[in-house]
Parts: sequence; C-alpha cells; structure tokens
Amino acid sequence: MSEKSKLLLKTSRFRVVEHTLQAGDGQSVVHRQVIEHPGSVAIIPLLEGNRVCLIRNYRIAVKKTLIELPAGTIEPPDSPSETAIRELKEETGFEAQSWQELPSFYLSPGILRERMHLFVAENLTVGSTAREAGEDIENLIVPWEDAVAMAMRGEIEDAKTLVGILSWDRVRGS
Repeated sequence: MSEKSKLLLKTSRFRVVEHTLQAGDGQSVVHRQVIEHPGSVAIIPLLEGNRVCLIRNYRIAVKKTLIELPAGTIEPPDSPSETAIRELKEETGFEAQSWQELPSFYLSPGILRERMHLFVAENLTVGSTAREAGEDIENLIVPWEDAVAMAMRGEIEDAKTLVGILSWDRVRGS
C-alpha cells in the first residue's frame, strides 16, 4: 500500500495531516485525516485516607465542566514522567514522592495519534498551583469509593478519567 501525506493545519499543540492511500486492491484511493499529537499524561493523585484528587475542568469543546484526572500535553523533549510531575503541580498544587506508571493507551485512534501515559501519584504534599492562563480548574477531593461510583453512574464522562479510575480500581483489588 503506497501513501502520500499533506499538512492541512499546524497549531501549537497538534497538526492535522491528510493521508492518501492506495488500497490493497490497487484500484481504490482513500483519504484519511489524522490529528498528530505529541502525547499526553493523566495522573491519579492518591491522598491519605483513601481519597483521590480529581479536578473540575471547563472544556470549551463540549461547553461544560467535566470531572477529570489532572492531565496535560507532553512538550518535547520532556518525557511522560517529567510531564506528569509538572502537570500534577500546575493543576492541583500537589507534589508526589512516589510514582507508578500504568499501561498507556490511545484516546481515539480512528482520527487521533495521541498516546496517553497514565500515572499513579502517592505520598503527596500540598503546595500552590501554577495553572495556565484560561484554565478554569478546581480541585475536587473525594473518597476513592465515591470516584468509582461517580464513574459507574456516568457522572464522569471524560475517557482518560474513566480509564484511570477503573484501571487503578482493578489493580488495587477493590
């Protein structure tokens, strides 16, 4: 299968590229638009007393505030772990003494080349946030069982947060 690509859009965080492919039959030509993204991280910040720090985050794309895990875009040359440390501090004000990486995943591989790296952050100490201009974020600290219940009731609609909460709940054996 041969392929050509054409840049359609370049922004500060991603590119949109159109790929033209000749199908395996040698006759058909298909066009696919792909969002190329450097990758991202999501963090499960675990607090004493079996609690987790989620955030309320206004998302312009869906025009509502969602309940999410803290997360952010990898800014090359930073690694996923460096990004996780930065984003946890920026969005929540917390710093972690111990980190564990869970399996990474693609968010929407039909159109998006973004791989999300999932981390668990423990032994947290509180500090001040360093949120970016325009970020409308508020910490939401809840008992772990409440976070799982919120996911199962559909109160959490964000994919990375659902994957993170349900994956960690499985790993920890609840």
